Amino acid sequence: MSLTPIIALHLSVALAAVLIGPFALWARLGRTVRPRWHRVLGYGWLTCMVITVLSALFIRSYDLPNMAGYTPLHLLVPVTSFLLWRGLSAVMRGDIALHRRFMQRVYIGACLVAGAFTLLPSRYLGQLVWGQWLGWL
Repeated sequence: MSLTPIIALHLSVALAAVLIGPFALWARLGRTVRPRWHRVLGYGWLTCMVITVLSALFIRSYDLPNMAGYTPLHLLVPVTSFLLWRGLSAVMRGDIALHRRFMQRVYIGACLVAGAFTLLPSRYLGQLVWGQWLGWL
């Protein structure tokens, strides 16, 4: 497998989501509430997450246990989509506490945990980062 355009897109928007997420949370949870910044960063983060989820559908791996190229990691696609939808619908209904819970769960689960799994040395991006870029493998 090589760094195809779809993998590059997926990687770029996923990294952007990982970087934008804490700032979006900070804008709402800091000492001074910054609703405009929270909204702008939140829309940017949501856009990155939607592109990440959609691009994941076009990335297949036949190295791991899979079904038609979809690995267990692909189970995060419907889960993440559902949580994003629930978080967005909660804020549109005015349920801020529920919105906060869903968006924090998506950030932790889809950005941090799934990101860590994609960097395992046995996966393509893990080989790229740890082996080719850093020379540790």
